[in-house]
Amino acid sequence: MIRKLTFAAALLSAPMAFADGHGDGPSGDAEAGENLFNRNCVSCHVVRDDDDNVLAGRNGRTGPNLYRISGRPSASIEGFRYSSLAQAAHDAGLVWDEDNFAAYVPNATDFLTEFTGERGRSTMTPQRVSAEDARDIFAFIAQLGDEMEEEDSE
Repeated sequence: MIRKLTFAAALLSAPMAFADGHGDGPSGDAEAGENLFNRNCVSCHVVRDDDDNVLAGRNGRTGPNLYRISGRPSASIEGFRYSSLAQAAHDAGLVWDEDNFAAYVPNATDFLTEFTGERGRSTMTPQRVSAEDARDIFAFIAQLGDEMEEEDSE
């Protein structure tokens, strides 16, 4: 009886291990993320690869290039002018992953203030997207870097 309960508990908890977005890749829907990116992000951001090809966006320059954001330290695009709060987050060790991105996008100032414990203001205005929508956007952006890496390895 105990073995059956243990096995049943293991089966029931297995999906939970993957539900938090810490599996092999982003948990968001990249297709939905592309639509959201095109509706909410293109006026300020671009995804431009190392060869200067625009993979998404329209040459937005208000915000930093989002190419290969996954795993990248925050406020690390050379030559981009970040807010002092964004720089404080960089100094505190903020690295972009799906969870941080999903918490940041809806209200960057609130996220950075909580992350750093400092007062200030982000230059990114609050977005009208949910954390779930931000996960979709992250999945879309992350796959653009992954596709390029796959082509490079062939």
